[in-house]
Amino acid sequence: MVSNMKNISTSKQSGAVSLFVVIFAMLIITVVTISFLRLMMVDQSQASDTDLSQSAYDSAQAGVEDAKRALLHYQQVCSSTPSLCATLASSLSSDVCNAAVLIDGVVPSSSVKGGTPSTPGEIMVQQSTSATDAILDQAYTCVTMKLATQDYVGQLSADDSQIVPLISESPYDTVTIRWFSRDDLADSTGALDLQNVVSGALLPEKTQAGWPTTRPSLMRAQLIQFGSSFKLDGFDYVKDSGGTTQSNANTVFLYPSSSAGASTIDSFTALDTRKDSPTDEPDADSPTNTPKTVRCLPNISGGGYACSMSLRLPEPIDGGGRTAFLRLTSLYNKSHFQVVLTNGGAPDTGGTNIIKFKDVQPEVDSTGRANDIFRRVQSRVNLYDTSFPYPDATIDITGNFCKDFGVTDSQYIAGSCTP
Repeated sequence: MVSNMKNISTSKQSGAVSLFVVIFAMLIITVVTISFLRLMMVDQSQASDTDLSQSAYDSAQAGVEDAKRALLHYQQVCSSTPSLCATLASSLSSDVCNAAVLIDGVVPSSSVKGGTPSTPGEIMVQQSTSATDAILDQAYTCVTMKLATQDYVGQLSADDSQIVPLISESPYDTVTIRWFSRDDLADSTGALDLQNVVSGALLPEKTQAGWPTTRPSLMRAQLIQFGSSFKLDGFDYVKDSGGTTQSNANTVFLYPSSSAGASTIDSFTALDTRKDSPTDEPDADSPTNTPKTVRCLPNISGGGYACSMSLRLPEPIDGGGRTAFLRLTSLYNKSHFQVVLTNGGAPDTGGTNIIKFKDVQPEVDSTGRANDIFRRVQSRVNLYDTSFPYPDATIDITGNFCKDFGVTDSQYIAGSCTP
């Protein structure tokens, strides 16, 4: 009898242990399942937010593209009907959201959702009017633009060039060039490898491989300008007219340095590496000047540009209203750059002497939406004159150039050289 009671007690204890094991196993499986479901929901939410964020960005970019269409329309109107140009410019520069893209039917009014004629609503982004496209619920909510900008910005690859039209709202006499930003560095510390060049000493020549990637590029700046009238030989010499230096073309090389030079103002003509002192006769055979050393910042981890130089512009030969272009070439290294126009010297602390560029590189501010996710982008649009494209060079090569041929009145004689 006693033995049977012990067996029953042992059996009850064994059953209780099994029950606890089953309960704990179920709890663990439940926790794992819930955790897995939670991870799936979080991943799905993140994927959805990422997709909506990209769609909102695409909507904002659609606003930028419509702004480009409005700028092209503005350019065409100014070419064909100059009397309407000022009125259209005022409409484009309005602070009212989407007013710029709705001028003269650039974007159809049927795309506008909500708002009033004076304060239009958002512009729907759809490939068609189908219900499927409408379900995506994409739009750009606000697009504004500025035709006049405080600067001109861009980026250059190594040995690449860009022409900047110096067209402004009012007269200017100085151009400031800033170059090499944090975006040009792979080094996260922002430290630059600058060369200590003694002022006045011969600047060492470098090969492409000998120029560190953390050293700002050597910037070549070329000024091309003319007055009310000009002759071709006016681009070959410097003229002294009543004590005023006049020139239509100048080239300077700005050499980055750690100690010599400074971000001070100097004359385009005085630094010209192609010409002698001012003379009424063409004389560019024996230039006496050397590249200008520019003191650059040793570290740009805080942002901004490493190097800066302000150059005073000469008067165009024989005077008259100035039409000018600046050609920048980034040698040895890539570089982001900024160009600022001023009157009366280098830019002051408050920027009160800055002269705005006019219709050169408008700024477009666009905010896009997808469902309840918003993205905002700011873009610059280079507004070139389509009737007069700016030539970058007559010929641009890498390496050697071989020209060996002959042309007569009746035949073409091919050469045999190999570059």
